[in-house]
Amino acid sequence: MSRAKETAEGAGPFTTRLTWHLDDGSTAVWESRRARKRGLLTVLAAGETEARSRSADTVSVGRLRTLNAVAAGAFAVGGGLFVLGAAVAQFGPVDATGAWIYFAGGLFFNAGGYASLLQAVNAPRQDSTSASLATRHWRWWSYEPGRIDWLSTFLLFVGTLVFGVNLVGSLLQGLSVQQENELVWAPDLIGCTIFLVSGHLALVEVCHGRPRALPRDLGWWIVAVNQLGSALFMASALADFTRPATGSVLNIDIANWGTLTGALCFSVGGVLQFFEHP
Repeated sequence: MSRAKETAEGAGPFTTRLTWHLDDGSTAVWESRRARKRGLLTVLAAGETEARSRSADTVSVGRLRTLNAVAAGAFAVGGGLFVLGAAVAQFGPVDATGAWIYFAGGLFFNAGGYASLLQAVNAPRQDSTSASLATRHWRWWSYEPGRIDWLSTFLLFVGTLVFGVNLVGSLLQGLSVQQENELVWAPDLIGCTIFLVSGHLALVEVCHGRPRALPRDLGWWIVAVNQLGSALFMASALADFTRPATGSVLNIDIANWGTLTGALCFSVGGVLQFFEHP
């Protein structure tokens, strides 16, 4: 097939959906998240009234399925550990137990973030001349800030690394109030901000522009639940600031419950992600 006309949708410099009107009368639609997560594009053949999904090759599909399972499992387990850590911090003894549980959960978040980035790096790319998805050689890294899926998952991964600084800092003993705010609170706040930006880009990707409710779209639910989790994490971070004058946290209950409910959102998002696969 040869391409006759191309229509692009998205937001700002980002393209999230391409529609190709081919010379033979057929139409093919590529959507960023659908291609990246499921390895599919939609084709409506000339003379037909019902569109059909066209899958990428078996190599690409196998990669996407494996990476999706790793990311989903990592976020489900990591979120669960954060829930446990927050519960221990709120109801358990005042010791380092909760901090170590958080640290273990953070490692799973790191793994989930990198697996998500790898899925974007190795997603099959659109081939408008044949209305298909083309596989690419496996890569461990790429630099493609012009792609919204790459930028969103890259920021997600960076956010998990910044949280790692916060989690390591929380294991240190004998910190002053200034050190506590610099090594624990500040990285937490920065990580939450990065998560919110990443989640906004993911919403733009799945909505093909201005974020809106798409209750019939599983991908939208996953992104929306995770974005709610990021907002709750931000509320927790703001409440966890230590007052220099008194050495007390602004509101420890909001800090702990914000972390617990936010982590629960990420765990639920991880479970839902198991169903968004090729």
